[in-house]
Amino acid sequence: MSDNNIKSMIGKVFNDIADAMQTGQFGEKVRVGITVAGSELGIDNIVKGAEIAQARDNSIEVVLIGPKVESKLTQYNVEGEDAQHKKMEELLDSGEIGACVTMHYNFPIGVSTVGRVITPGHGKEMFIATTTGTSSPHRVEAMVKNGIYGIIAAKAMGIENPTVGILNLDGARQVERAFKDLISRGYEVNFTESGRADGGSVMRGNDLLTGQPDIMINDTLTGNILMKVFSSFTTGGSYEAQGFGYGPGIGEDYDRTILILSRASGTPVVANAIGYAASLVRGNVTKIAKEEFEKANKAGLKDILKGLTKDNKKAEVKEEETVEAPPAETVTGTINGIDIMELEDAVKVLWKNGIYAESGMGCTGPIVMVNEAKLNEATKVLAKSGYAVGEADPC
Repeated sequence: MSDNNIKSMIGKVFNDIADAMQTGQFGEKVRVGITVAGSELGIDNIVKGAEIAQARDNSIEVVLIGPKVESKLTQYNVEGEDAQHKKMEELLDSGEIGACVTMHYNFPIGVSTVGRVITPGHGKEMFIATTTGTSSPHRVEAMVKNGIYGIIAAKAMGIENPTVGILNLDGARQVERAFKDLISRGYEVNFTESGRADGGSVMRGNDLLTGQPDIMINDTLTGNILMKVFSSFTTGGSYEAQGFGYGPGIGEDYDRTILILSRASGTPVVANAIGYAASLVRGNVTKIAKEEFEKANKAGLKDILKGLTKDNKKAEVKEEETVEAPPAETVTGTINGIDIMELEDAVKVLWKNGIYAESGMGCTGPIVMVNEAKLNEATKVLAKSGYAVGEADPC
């Protein structure tokens, strides 16, 4: 090693010691990039958020990627959004930055983002899984993957055993069954209970506002809307003032830590998103993702997902035969737990077994209605036919 190299190393060591003594921060800083062009609120909105994040946490180094601006932060100057993303990818792949925050980025199929909001009911933080990107073209498969992505993000943020809930959307019961199958095969999922009296792991709208689960599973389009509502409900929708942004893109074998902002994300959200990114790097989100997928795949995730996407046998029966309804009866007994996409098939299964039934919508979602005296018999028929059935539907 030359004398010049030795002197350079010694100089760097002394500079690092001096910085550490001045800031109180020892160890290597986390470098987080942010692309500055593309916001509907202007470049200054992004730069100011970056400067706030830097001032707030001296354990990180925020770097700006984009056109030259007036700022003391480190800059990588390029023109145009495409050039920003190209430079961002180069810096991530070379390890010069550990994570980057950006806007309007196209992830590959199989990758989607886990947002983080502050719920208004109890001021509790909640992960929205997911908010942008496409985990799978198949809705239910995507929501199952979204749940795993949410678990990964929460664990990277230091929550060892995050609670999970499934928003009461189309496909929610199928997602619940898939996760219960995974659990039975050894994959750990800590389902929470709805705050409403009826409980259950399928969440009501009330649970969104109170932040009942640490992780709320939903489809990406719904998650995107939820992020916008949670972030901008105090500003009338023109400016996202709360929360931590749309979060990191997560997917199996995806190793770039790229977090998304809306073009309407305001300065507070920009600053929070950078802090979110730094925490994910410290929490080693890529390592946790690898470990989590290994555990899920060992428990048969891929087989379970294949089962969700193949043709449903009941649908084939429905097409091949006409089932006549038995004589109508008074239907005051209700059965819940059946997904809305399977509701009409479930009614026909009961008709085929001589039990008159109707479909409806109860307080917790889709229900099958039968005569009170035949409630137990109908529940057994549906369970034997492969439907996940719950108790009577309480309001």
